Amino acid sequence: MASPSANLLVLVGSNFACVKIAGRANFASSPDFKTLIEQLRHKGYGHFIVDLSECVLMDSTFLGVLAQFGLKLNAPNGAGQPGIELSNPNTRVTELLENLGALHLFKTLSGELVLPADVTRCTPESIHPTHEQITRTSLEAHQTLMAVNPDNVARFKDVTQFLAEDLQNLQKCKQP
Repeated sequence: MASPSANLLVLVGSNFACVKIAGRANFASSPDFKTLIEQLRHKGYGHFIVDLSECVLMDSTFLGVLAQFGLKLNAPNGAGQPGIELSNPNTRVTELLENLGALHLFKTLSGELVLPADVTRCTPESIHPTHEQITRTSLEAHQTLMAVNPDNVARFKDVTQFLAEDLQNLQKCKQP
């Protein structure tokens, strides 16, 4: 039985975007999350708050996608504030981030999330990812986790090998 994917709720303000993740943040919701953040970055948003107060579980693919943005957005840029912050991650998610060596990529916030009055709600549309998009996203996410923490190489080398082979086979099937 497949687990339902997370719901993504988006609020935008004049200089930031808040993405609330409700439910199970897993491989199936990873392409939508990745596309959403990339679209918001393209529109000029550089500061993100990821509200995890209702995120019950996060798998390694979603965590890897999150880590990709942690690396990109929290790189030293002289702006003085982190590009991405995690609000209210539960103990399970925090331990996963720590065990996989990705917690240091984020500033974590706890307590009530207070947003400015000028925020507006956006409704992100699902990209309805193909098997190939899910596989590519999952492969890139696990490669990121291996790059962030060398201890993850042993954890994910078989997974990344399988995903790389699956992606290669999917691409061969598309060729005429």
